[in-house]
Order: sequence, then structure tokens, then C-alpha cells
Amino acid sequence: MNQIGFDNDQYIQLQSKKIQERISSFGGKLYLEFGGKLFDDYHASRVLPGFQPDSKIRMLLKMKEDAEVMIVVSATAIEQNKMRGDLGISYDMDALRLIDTFGDIGMLVGGVVITQYMQQPSVDAFIKRLDNLGVKVFRHYPIEGYPTNVRRIVSDQGFGKNDYMETTKPLVIVTAPGPGSGKMATCLSQLYHDHMRGIKAGYAKFETFPVWNLPLKHPVNMAYEAATIDLNDVNMIDPFHLEATGITTVNYNRDIEVFPVLKAIFEKIYGECPYKSPTDMGVNMAGYCITNDEAVCRASKMEIVRRYYDTLNRRRNGTADMEEVYKAELIMNQVGVDVGFRQVVKYAMEKAEETGKPAASIELPDGSIVTGKTSNLMGASAAVLLNALKKLGGINDEFLLLPPVVIEPIQKLKTENLGNHNPRLHADEILLALAISATTNPMAAHAMEQLPKLRGCQAHVSVIVSAVDKTVYRKLGMDLTCEPVYESKKMYHR
Repeated sequence: MNQIGFDNDQYIQLQSKKIQERISSFGGKLYLEFGGKLFDDYHASRVLPGFQPDSKIRMLLKMKEDAEVMIVVSATAIEQNKMRGDLGISYDMDALRLIDTFGDIGMLVGGVVITQYMQQPSVDAFIKRLDNLGVKVFRHYPIEGYPTNVRRIVSDQGFGKNDYMETTKPLVIVTAPGPGSGKMATCLSQLYHDHMRGIKAGYAKFETFPVWNLPLKHPVNMAYEAATIDLNDVNMIDPFHLEATGITTVNYNRDIEVFPVLKAIFEKIYGECPYKSPTDMGVNMAGYCITNDEAVCRASKMEIVRRYYDTLNRRRNGTADMEEVYKAELIMNQVGVDVGFRQVVKYAMEKAEETGKPAASIELPDGSIVTGKTSNLMGASAAVLLNALKKLGGINDEFLLLPPVVIEPIQKLKTENLGNHNPRLHADEILLALAISATTNPMAAHAMEQLPKLRGCQAHVSVIVSAVDKTVYRKLGMDLTCEPVYESKKMYHR
């Protein structure tokens, strides 16, 4: 099922070399804007099977002695309590997580840049917290007429008002918890201040998607559109690159739209722009490391359907509208798939119809599919996990890994002592019970040994599952989709 289609080692080697070349081209100092996720790029690992989620940071570790980090957070995102959908944490908390993670691997974090700062109370509280933690904070302010009023932007009334972060390393990695944080403006502000101080520096952009040297409608690039529906990103042929070189490349609308402004800002600061196009700004080498296009296309189509379900679920929860659903449907049509492309959908829905209760299914590495049903003891997403582990371990389906005598005391604890109304065990509770049973039950221990085999497996549930179950599936490395309905008709769902 999980065919490898991407050479991760080649990617790390080529990408490191490309960045080093770009640093040298600017005389030894480069601000590198990092789009996407640095430590945990699960989207890339899903659409490029073989890509490791931490590939980017492993690549940067090869240059860590020459690198430092700027973390950028938008004040607007803090004020609106914007959340990272994959981790379920706010942007300000993710900034703290990033600081810790960089620190754990020995990379220097020079500070946190707060963009669009207007003395918002919640932002000031976050700044105070950073100050108490000993983290340097730099404030960047809204600029009237940005991004078109170049004369004002490149002046004391524009970039000149922003705090300047002194950097000492040849490579400055500019990253953020999510899109729209102001990374590019932060880089340009730093370039302006460096120039005013007589420091020569350059700028480049590292966006994994869209992959510039793949066709516009390649499933990998279409999967990127599906992933950014909420941002209204659209893949486009880079007209500037086509005009300058005669070569067709792919970029996305925001970079293409802002390039004339970026070019004018470069010319205002330096007298000339080092780039002919948005594609020129990039350093991404992922397209050169695809080894099996068929495997990559299949994985990308699977991701497109997964994103469609994500959009349906967000609409059900009030965070997406029908326009986004229509866009997701259009992308599926463009790559020639529907929800049936995910075989697990059919099996989960048939099991739900058969039992009259929520059901779930998992496609295992060999292509076989197991199902699970809701019972008095556990929910469907927990039951299917146990069934998958039994199948992977060659354990007889009739064998009870967790007999009622093990589960019932946990249910009693939940309802009588912890105030829960639902006695059924979630996926995390089932795994904890299995882990404890494994100390005395060899079959339970054997089942636990199968857990790594679930990574990369597809799963579907006939109802929206709890945040706990979603987290468990994510940590196990499984790709989960849910029908956009709740088991109950209550207004409030945890």
C-alpha cells in the first residue's frame, strides 16, 4: 500500500547544497524565509511518500553552526486566538513550542518578531510572558499603504519604525507557526536595517509547495491547493519566469501578485533586484527527488480526498463555508477522484449501516481492511485499533485482548469518579489498558509490538470523533477522515 516515491537522503543533500550556494551568492549572509512546517511537515510526508516529516530540520542541522532563527508571529493571529489545525494549539503557544524544539537540537533562536503590533492587550500579555522567559521580542508595526506604497515602506516611516534584530550568523532562518504571519515583510525589514548599517545581506524563499518544476495540475500541486483552500491560494504559471527565461514553472498567486512590489522594494534598498521572478527567489529541490511518480500521484490524490473531508468537518463546526467545500470538490474532479478513492470510507459506512451505530475502518499496509463497531465498552475508533493490532499480529479475531473485567473498572472510574457521562473508552484509554495488560498478558504484549506498523495507514470513521481520538491517530501516524456528522444531536461537542 505505502509505495516509496521520494528519495529523502538525496533531498537533504541537494537542499543543503542549494542553500549554501544561495548564501554565497549574496556575499555570505542570507535571510531564508521558511514556508510550511519545519519540524513536522506531515503534509509533505503524505503527498511525497518517503519524505520524512523532520527532513527540513535535519537538512538545517547540517548547517546549524552557521544558522540562527527568527520566529515570526502575527499580533492579529494572537488576538484572534488562531489555532494550528494539526496540533490544536494557538499560534502564540506554538511559538513557545518552536523555541523549545530549536533549543533541544542546539539551534540559536535570536528572538520572536511580533508583526502588525498595535498594543493589543492579549499580545502585550504574550510579550510579557516572553520577557519573563528571557526571550527577546521585536515589534513590527503596520505600514500605511503596504505593500504598494514603496516610497513609504522603504523609509523611516515604514521599515525604519520596526525593531531591528541584530544577527551574527550567515544563515538566518525566518519561520512562523503558520501562514500569514508576515515572514516576508520581516525579512525585508531586516534587509532595510542591514543596508542602513552597511551590512550586505540577501533574501531567499523556501516553499516546498507548489513544486515549481512539476506541471501545474500535477496531483502534488493540486494537493497543495486542497491544503490551502482557507487561504484562497491558487497555483499559477509564473509569468515573470516565463517571460524572462522562456521556461514554464509553477508558483502560487500570493507570491506572483506581490513580486512587482518586492522587486520595487529591492530596487529601492539596493538599486537593483537580484531576482527575475518569484521562482528565482526559491531554493526548493523537492521536485528533483521524486523517484516514483505513480506512487506520489496516488498519495497526493488520497490527500486531496482527506482534505475534502477536513473541509466538510470544518464547515460542520462553523470554520469553513460552502465556497470552500465547492473548491475542494472541484480539486477532486480535476484529479479524477471522489470519496470512493479512499476504500476505507466504503467499509466504515457499510459497517455503520449494518450495526446502526458509528463504525470505523483501517486499511493496513498489505491493503486489507479491518472494521470496528461501537459497543457498550468502547467507541468505534478504539475498537478498530484493537482489531487492526490483532490482524497485524496474527491474533485470532475471537480472542479478547481486553476482556470486560479489564475495561469495566476503567468505565466505573470515568463515570463515578471523573464525572464523564459516556462510559465507552476512547482510543488513548484502550491503548493504556492494553499497555498495562501487556505486563502479564503475552498476547497483549504482542499486539503492542504491532503499533509502529500503523504509521501511514488510512482510517475513516462514520462520525466526527473526539479530539482525543484524533490526537491518538495523529501520533500513531495514521491519516484519519470522518463523516461530517456527530453521533449525538447535542449543540456542544468536546
